[in-house]
Amino acid sequence: MTASIAVAFGAGAGSPLFVLYQVQWGFPDWQLTTAFTVYAVTLLATLLVAGSLSDHIGRRPVLVTALTLLLLTSALFLTADSIGWIIAARAIQGMATGAATSTFTAAIIELASPRHRRTMTVLTSAAPVGGLALGAFFAGLAVQFTHHPTTVVFTTLTAVLLYGIASVLTAPETAGRHPGALASLRPHLTIPPAARTWFWALTPLTAAGWMYSGLFLGLAPSFDNQVFHIHNSAANGAIVALQPISAALAGMAFARATPPRAARAGALLILTGALLTVTGVATANLSLVITGALTGGTGQGAAFGSTLRILGPLADNARRGGLFAAVYLIAYTAYGAPVLLAGIAGDHTGLAPTVIAYGATVALLAATATLSLTLRTRRADSPRTMQGT
Repeated sequence: MTASIAVAFGAGAGSPLFVLYQVQWGFPDWQLTTAFTVYAVTLLATLLVAGSLSDHIGRRPVLVTALTLLLLTSALFLTADSIGWIIAARAIQGMATGAATSTFTAAIIELASPRHRRTMTVLTSAAPVGGLALGAFFAGLAVQFTHHPTTVVFTTLTAVLLYGIASVLTAPETAGRHPGALASLRPHLTIPPAARTWFWALTPLTAAGWMYSGLFLGLAPSFDNQVFHIHNSAANGAIVALQPISAALAGMAFARATPPRAARAGALLILTGALLTVTGVATANLSLVITGALTGGTGQGAAFGSTLRILGPLADNARRGGLFAAVYLIAYTAYGAPVLLAGIAGDHTGLAPTVIAYGATVALLAATATLSLTLRTRRADSPRTMQGT
């Protein structure tokens, strides 16, 4: 679990550090959002190509390779002297995260006993957003209070990754070898027939939550500075971290609710949070933005945790990695692509109008998710589908 959090920690740490790099190296805003988005692009490509690879060759080989690539990423950050090297590091980071995230989710759930499987499913849903929050907050503190923040952040991450590799090597393998490893590298989504109806019903919810997370991790450092004139890196990192940390905590808090009910609550909370954030940016009211971050983050945690709880039992061990890869493909598309478009649009329309349009899109997705989930629940063949998750 620690290694799973560390995978997202490195990505979250980029948000405060990118602003520092921009001040030091003087590159334009579009290169800043490129550094953020290239991570999502390579992550998505990896999910499409290798998302189900661990179903064929085992969880451990994929995880060890991914964690080793993240060690390389740390080395690149530590030696970088231009935005080009940062973009290269982020590209490799995205590849490694794409290989690791869905594989960690499958492995941790499979290692859990039946009694603790629901709890571990919730914790694995919280790990990515929790890691993003910890990375952003820790990097903000490092920028504000140390002279070498990059060194502090990535030497710490290196130590945790080495621990993660050792942990993976000593853990039991949960997925046996199956033929078709090379064939699985063809770009595709693996969605077992039993999971398809729920998968597509949950897609707008997953997109809304992760797009909302991208708003804070990708754009908050800029609108904190430009709209609210916050120049303290620790404060900036704390605001960036509010949304993902509330998502991580809410994922655990909603564990006792039935998955469909938690999903619908998550959709409504994301909708409310997006509207609060849009209003806060439009009126330069920081308290509304903070309230929106907490509300929408809580919604994302409830939504994503319930998504994994609904879908996990609908696949066996031989196909669970591929199914979770498809979920994360939706998640990280919504997390990264809109931020890149917003960065381009912001140069022409201004940051505040761009953030308002972005938040309105999140609200529309959340409203669509509410309708989709209501209709799906009414059509459910039997409530027993959800028992035991």
